[in-house]
Order: sequence, then C-alpha cells, then structure tokens
Amino acid sequence: MNTRAEEAGPSGLASALMETGALTPDWLGTFKAVPRELFVPDRIWPGIADGTRQTTLVDRAEDPDSWFKVVYSDIPLTTQWDDGRHTGDGLGTTPTSSSSMPRMVFSMLADLDVQEGHRTLEIGTGTGWNAGLLSHRLGGANVVSVEYDEAVAEGAEENLRRAGLSPLVIVADGRSGHVGTAPYDRVIATCSVGEMPRSWIEQTRPGGVIVAPWGTEYGGEYIVRLTVGEDGTANGPFTRSSAFMRLRQQRAERPPFDAYLKGQEWPADGTRSTTALSPADIGGWLEQFVIGLQVRGAFWRAERYDDGTYTLWTYSADTQSWASADYVPGRRKYEVVQSGPRKLWAETEAAYRWWLGNGRPGFERFGLTVDAHGERVWLDSPGAPLPVRRLGGDT
Repeated sequence: MNTRAEEAGPSGLASALMETGALTPDWLGTFKAVPRELFVPDRIWPGIADGTRQTTLVDRAEDPDSWFKVVYSDIPLTTQWDDGRHTGDGLGTTPTSSSSMPRMVFSMLADLDVQEGHRTLEIGTGTGWNAGLLSHRLGGANVVSVEYDEAVAEGAEENLRRAGLSPLVIVADGRSGHVGTAPYDRVIATCSVGEMPRSWIEQTRPGGVIVAPWGTEYGGEYIVRLTVGEDGTANGPFTRSSAFMRLRQQRAERPPFDAYLKGQEWPADGTRSTTALSPADIGGWLEQFVIGLQVRGAFWRAERYDDGTYTLWTYSADTQSWASADYVPGRRKYEVVQSGPRKLWAETEAAYRWWLGNGRPGFERFGLTVDAHGERVWLDSPGAPLPVRRLGGDT
C-alpha cells in the first residue's frame, strides 16, 4: 500500500496540482508529509471537479482500490450528510462536511500566504487535513481550528494524532472565532459565509489577512482575500471561484414554495409582462453572483419540464414577493409574471443590465469592504460600491 501511495497516488496528484499552479514549491514538502489519505474516512461520496454534485458511495472496506483512487483525485469528498443524521449508503439530502478539493485547498493556502511564526485561525476543521497542513508548516502551537460539530471535531483530532500533528481543535460556533489565542496573523475559513463575522476581523492583527469563501443568498460564490487595517476595516479582492458548504449558523431557511401563492392558483394576483432577457442568460455562476450582489434577500429555483422548457422562479425571503419567467428554446420574448411589493424580475433584469453596461466584468474586478457600517461589494475600487436593487430601483 505504501509503494502504491508513493508512486501512483500522491506523486500523480502533486504533479497535477503543480501544473495548475495551485501547489507551489514551498508547499510541496508539506503535501508529501501530510498525506490526504490519513484524513479521509472509509466511507466517502466523491464529488465532481466543476460543480456541487456527489456520486455514489465508495467504501474502503469493499473497494480499497477505488477508495485510494478517489482520495488522490482532485475532487471534493463528502464525508457527512445532514449533520450526521444520514447513515445509509445512498446520498443524503444535504452534504454537511467534506474533504475539500485539493486544488482549492492549496490555492487558498497560497492566498493566505503564511510565513514562519504566523499564528493562524481556521474556521471549519472538517477532516483536519487543512489544519494538518498548516500545523506542519507553522507548528501546531501556532494553529487553532474551530469546528461546530463535535463528532466531526473528534474525527479530525484522531486523524491529526495519527499524522503526528497537534493543532488546537476547539468545538465552538465558528462565527465567534477563538478569542483565547487571539490576535491572529492569518484567518482562513473552509466554509462559506454570506456575512463576514465581525469577530474574525477583530481577532486579526492590523496587516493580517482573512481568506474565506463569500457568496450571495441568490447564488454564486468566490474566495475573498481581506487585509485588516489599523482602523479595523477589512478590505480586499475576490481571487477565485468556489463552492463551499455554508457556515451552519448562516444557512438559509427556505420558506415552502406554497407560502408564496397564498393558497391561490398561479398566476394568482401576478402582473404579466414579457422580457427580451432569456432566463438561460442569467444562470451562470458569475451572473448569479452579480445578480445576488444587487438583488438582496432573494433566491431562485428552476422548474423543468420534459419538453426542454422551464420556469425560473425568483422568491423574496420574506415570502411577500415572487416572479416567474418562462424559458422556451428558440424564442426571443419570454413571459414574466411578478407579484408582491418587490418586482423581482425587474430587479434581476436591472442588475444584469448593469453588468452588461459595465463590460461584463469578471469576478477579479470585484472586491469587498467590511467595516463598522457593514459590508459593501465594489467594482475596481472601494470607492465604487455596487447599487442595491429594491422595488425595481436603486437604494
């Protein structure tokens, strides 16, 4: 097994990661010294490289070769479903813990830019691999990792002990960081947020760096790299696309869909119109991100039909407003129905048109500022915050 791991597993993955630029020479020794296989449980559900879908269970006891192959593939591995309530062999409802895609792990560590002696806080221990990599590089005394799920934390500590590593693992609400060993030079989150916890900034030294996946309620998510200033303001750019599990305390509670029609048949009291904007044009990750930055407190779902058509539904989180847009292949006009005080399709279209009017900027032109007044996403410069859509207009 050791020969196979040395020749077929880690070496091949290391080469692939170095070709992409994710694994840099300064992390190569740590990659070899902290093998991923020590941090992966026997039962895993492999993911796919581009997306959030999981495939069927791989059980090490039944198929050790397949287990080894997926462990040393550049894919995420789901290790827990439904906060541990799911125990069967099939897919659960919601993945709630995982071993992240290696390319993302090392790309984020590159963003973090740790240096010798840096005290580092990690939010989301998971299997412990990321904490192990940091501990090997910085020493266990300089790494604190916070995990909300007690069972997940216990498993991570066992993995770390087996690897001969000893960061401090804390079972707590990650939103609070860990003030007992603050301040930190670096903070990294391995779960996504829609609102940056103020404690992370307060526990970071001036000049320190926070790296975290940040996404909108509507959709779309990117890694943000914030630098904390002397005044306690954190500011920085988005660096790369991501798709992490949400921090548990920030998970969105979706109202049931029948809460919107109030017992009436569609289109209920909705107002009909048509649009030239195809629902198919706004479904990309970047488009979702841009719309979500401006159309706050809203989410979407697609209702698909056997003939290739579908309805794109947009809902306000308060259940007071909704919109539907019907996609039919080959058409140039699409039927829209809107109901409630917010004209959600009008807001969506305005956000999309804003993006077009600014030259379809990519994520790398966006950045985030977090200060005592809240969060502001900007384009190109902190002095150019994005508009926020309400009732079809700007506020």
